[in-house]
Amino acid sequence: MGIARPLRSAPREPTPLHSHALDNLQFIRDTMERATAFTAISGWGLVAVGLTALAAAVVAAGRARPVWLAIWLGEGLLAFLIAGGATIRKARASKAPLFSMPGKRFALSFSPPMLVGALLTAVLSVQGAYALLPGIWLLLYGTGIVTGGAFSIRVVPVMGMCFMALGGVALLAPVPWQAWVMAAGFGMLHVVFGVLIARRYGG
Repeated sequence: MGIARPLRSAPREPTPLHSHALDNLQFIRDTMERATAFTAISGWGLVAVGLTALAAAVVAAGRARPVWLAIWLGEGLLAFLIAGGATIRKARASKAPLFSMPGKRFALSFSPPMLVGALLTAVLSVQGAYALLPGIWLLLYGTGIVTGGAFSIRVVPVMGMCFMALGGVALLAPVPWQAWVMAAGFGMLHVVFGVLIARRYGG
């Protein structure tokens, strides 16, 4: 009687070569993106900025226009300090150079819309055209985020386009709606995208 031999299992089909190539290509793209992108943007810093903006929206609601402007200008300065400090902290924690080439390009692309916004704020406030400021602020801030985001992680330009869309809404919406649009933009968008960045890109 012959010895029973175990049946051979059917040979596994080899993984298609193009699957390996696609995986490798995706890995290379992600690596290059992190190497050439400004990744020190702090998600939790954006969350903090969003929360302070929501508080400013509540405090500024119903105030006289000069007082409203002063509150939002103070919020802008506070947001700059929070975001700047959080960015420096994240860069140090990840041992990434803050003033690398992507960081410099981000700053140079982000700054011109902010300078234009400061100039228009001064001119329009002198003329008493306060109703135009929320839309202009959101549009120019979103523009700066989009242009600077070209040298950052992928989600940043998306955030900028959302700000630009809300800026268009603010320019076309009735004046009583502008407080809600400001809260939705500088408040909620910062919180939502800040959490997304913190979870996906660390901190």
